[in-house]
Parts: sequence; C-alpha cells; structure tokens
Amino acid sequence: VSCRSGARPTPRAVVVLSGGLDSSTCLAEARAEGREAHALSVDYGQRHRGELARARRLARALGARDHRVVKVDLSTFGGSALTDPAIAVPKGRSPRRMARDIPVTYVPARNTVLLALALAHAETVGAEEIFVGVNAIDYSGYPDCRPEFLRAFERVARLATKAGVSGRPLRIRAPLLRLSKAEIVRLGTRLGVPYGITQSCYDPVGGRACGRCDACVLRRKGFAEAGLPDPTRYVARSQE
Repeated sequence: VSCRSGARPTPRAVVVLSGGLDSSTCLAEARAEGREAHALSVDYGQRHRGELARARRLARALGARDHRVVKVDLSTFGGSALTDPAIAVPKGRSPRRMARDIPVTYVPARNTVLLALALAHAETVGAEEIFVGVNAIDYSGYPDCRPEFLRAFERVARLATKAGVSGRPLRIRAPLLRLSKAEIVRLGTRLGVPYGITQSCYDPVGGRACGRCDACVLRRKGFAEAGLPDPTRYVARSQE
C-alpha cells in the first residue's frame, strides 16, 4: 500500500462485486471512504453470468486495486431459478408481492458462500473490512440480506479466523442495508458510478435486460423514484 513516510497505511477492504447496481455502488462507497478496494466476484453457475464481464469493467472504472473471479459452481445443487435452467424466473411481480415470500430466485446459501470466500480473501490481503451490497428494504425477500444474518456472520468471522482470534476482527460493512433503491441510485450517481455498465437482470436476452423480472422491476422503480434516467436497455416494459 502506498503511503507517505510516517503516514498510516491506506485501510484495505474486500468488496463483493456482482456487476449489478447495488454492488457497484458499494464499491464506489468503499473507495469514497478511502479504502484500497480488492474486488471479488463469484462465478457460481448463474444464468446471468454476463454480469461477470460487467464486474471486470466496473472494477477498473471505480478504481479497485485488483479484481478476482472465483468459480464455485452452485448449479451442481440447483434449487434456484438462477442456477437451474428448468426453473423459470418469475416475471411481472409487484414489489409488494416480492416482499411476501422467498422467491425461486433465492440461491441456497449464496451469500453465506460469497462472504466466506470474501473472508478468506480478506485474511490473505490483510483487509480489515468486507463490503457487501445487500439491502433489506427494496429486495426480493432473501433471508441472507437481513441485518441479523450479517451480524451473525461477523461473529463467525471473529471466531473462525486467525485475524479474529488475534484481536483483529474483520468488519462486515453493508452501507446500503437500510437505503431504498432510489436512495442507492442517488448515492451512486453522486459517487460517479457508471450505471450504464451494470447489469441487474436475472434473465437477460442478448445484451438487453428482460424488463420484467424482480431485479428489473426494482431497478426501474429505483431510477423512476430517484428522478434519474435509467441507462438500461430493456426488451420489455415492466408490469405495474
């Protein structure tokens, strides 16, 4: 880490970067807070793996120190519309309906796996924090996006790592946790996030977003409520 003689070294953070709107805003926030960001993306067999190419571009654009892609094929287990092509991605659901249940786009244990990988990477590079773009307001009912999950994982990190038992526990940072999608869009716009690069869609068609899956509906709603243009190219209008 570059620093002037006598100055404190720049704090390091691992940022879980999917290539979507939330994680890119999270990376921008980490950089704005003065962190040396080590971006980590995971190829877990997702049907929308085109997001990984977006993540590479975003890591460069937002000044990450480096970017790693780790392959852990969760499609081996299936059980999710994002990893099993035989399960259809829900379309045309309202945000209110999304919040009522856990949808088939939930990938079993995905955030637990992602944070575990980020934890290993953080110990290796000497990072003090892990930034993750989970959100507990405008989200699709996922249990691993809740504050209690993050608190529990932070306890695991403290107990299960050399850093933790040596008195240097890693912090799990979720700066977007209690922001609406509109607030996230406004924050990212202020921080210069190139949202035109990001991909949120669960079921893209060619280079375009489907416009009707949960992720597309929430994204369009966020930009509309923020009063900002959505640069995404859609193939269909969302159903209100």
